[in-house]
Amino acid sequence: MTRSYGDPCGIARALDVVGERWALLIVRELLFGPKRFTDLKAGLAGASPNVLSQRLRELEAGGIVQRRRAGGALYELTDWGRELHPILLSLGRWGARSPVGPVGVLSVDALMVALEATFVPENAAALRANYEIRLGEDRFSVDIDDGAIAIGRANSRNPDAIIDTDPSTLRALVFGDRKLAGAPVEIRGDARLARKFFRLFARPSSPPPQRM
Repeated sequence: MTRSYGDPCGIARALDVVGERWALLIVRELLFGPKRFTDLKAGLAGASPNVLSQRLRELEAGGIVQRRRAGGALYELTDWGRELHPILLSLGRWGARSPVGPVGVLSVDALMVALEATFVPENAAALRANYEIRLGEDRFSVDIDDGAIAIGRANSRNPDAIIDTDPSTLRALVFGDRKLAGAPVEIRGDARLARKFFRLFARPSSPPPQRM
């Protein structure tokens, strides 16, 4: 790695590997499966190609990302890199409570990470269902199993319901900024289960103000 804190603490050593700008966001974009460079660039529009290439090289050197050839170069997380998944969910929950309002547009993968991070297990008690979420060309399989959620980048083999919309609409529906009636959403399959999907998540609340 090009820089190091020179500190034996595990936190410092972790930051030696993933503490550079854009590094953790690259990991976020790879949580649900491998991507080509152009797909990573599309999800990280603010990163220049040179910076993105440099971070990918650093993450490869650090054992977080690996390349494989499958009709072109694909980047994917290593087993050690995938261990960052729950850490990023916790970091996302913490950051979503920031009193500073969000700016910009969520990438598709960032939106799916947000769904994982804001999932409310109590809202899914005794619910077992498989959803296919279609966001333009992106397809995600979402399994709900009695208070647990699992998301993967794939077509569902036998979904109970298919929800076809755009990322901004899904974000607005899930976090209560828009009602389902009249929204540009196409639902196929079990409409009752589809409506239930939008009630499985909760917007994080801001931390209480500090007392002086």
